[in-house]
Amino acid sequence: MGLKCGIVGLPNVGKSTLFNALTSAKALAANYPFATKEPNVGVITVPDPRLDKLEELVNPQKKIPTTVDIVDIAGLIKGASKGEGLGNQFLGNIRETDAIIHVVRCFEDDNVVHVDGSVDPVRDKMIIDTELIFKDIETVEKRIDKFRRIAKSGDKEAVRTMEVGQALLEHLEAEKPARSFETSEEGQEVVDSLMLLTAKPILYVCNVDEDSFPDGNEHTKAFREAIKDEKAETILVSAQIEAEIAELDTKEERDMFLEEMGLAEPGVNRVIRASYQLLNLLTYFTAGEKEVRAWTITEGTKAPGAAGVIHTDFEKGFIRAEVIHYADFVTYGSESGARDNGKLNVEGKEYVVQDGDVMHFRFNV
Repeated sequence: MGLKCGIVGLPNVGKSTLFNALTSAKALAANYPFATKEPNVGVITVPDPRLDKLEELVNPQKKIPTTVDIVDIAGLIKGASKGEGLGNQFLGNIRETDAIIHVVRCFEDDNVVHVDGSVDPVRDKMIIDTELIFKDIETVEKRIDKFRRIAKSGDKEAVRTMEVGQALLEHLEAEKPARSFETSEEGQEVVDSLMLLTAKPILYVCNVDEDSFPDGNEHTKAFREAIKDEKAETILVSAQIEAEIAELDTKEERDMFLEEMGLAEPGVNRVIRASYQLLNLLTYFTAGEKEVRAWTITEGTKAPGAAGVIHTDFEKGFIRAEVIHYADFVTYGSESGARDNGKLNVEGKEYVVQDGDVMHFRFNV
């Protein structure tokens, strides 16, 4: 679907280490600012035990999971909104993503320098928030100036845009991100058209040392207190542990490592799933002898649109969808078992696909 999550944060907070663990892409992870100058782009597999269960039941020739693109963006410093450091490049790269994974440093290590000299995740977050808000203020001011001239002619659309823009500007000037701006449905259309940086959904990842995982430390407690009023999830991860897991060659070695650490799964699995949810995505499945496969769609997608993810011809020539809910497929063990028990539903063009649906499309072109 071409959807991207961007990993952001100050220099030396563990962004590239986390990116490597997520993608095994081996991006440069170094102990100096701006080790990442050009954004590294990788594809991450979304872990889904439902796909494993379908493989077990169907016994196909292959299994294909769904994926999300992840982008490791250059570190930001104070003044980025004015072009300091790699500011313009950093902000431009964020603009191209659909959601933000904000990594904050919550570990002490004298061997890893901090760009501001000390570890303070609340301060670090505020630095990035401020720079993004400054850039958004600049964007909104330009839009207001443009429509102020048009509004003088009495254009109602321009007047409405001006009113929404002014209210949004005041919200941003109060150091609040655009994602928390409340407006009408029409007003939201204006906000969406601006493509603001702080309007993007966000996930916070607190990067902790091994001893602080998974319960956290004083830094993570302070950080969670600071963002308690935001509509955002916080996940604790030790990027160093995740990097060690990613370096292991076999599943058996990884499972043994996790067991020794007392972990049920790698922390990056939680980051991946949360990123998927951050983008308002869900999964449906196709299951046959050749393959069982997970497909990505946005919430609210109707059956023809879901079919189009497989191939545009499926959407153009859509006739109907045969749908089995995942739980029913598992209960009766197969498509035929679900059909025999009245659990295979035939749906038309208005059917809104549900997470976990097992689907087969009929089409004609």
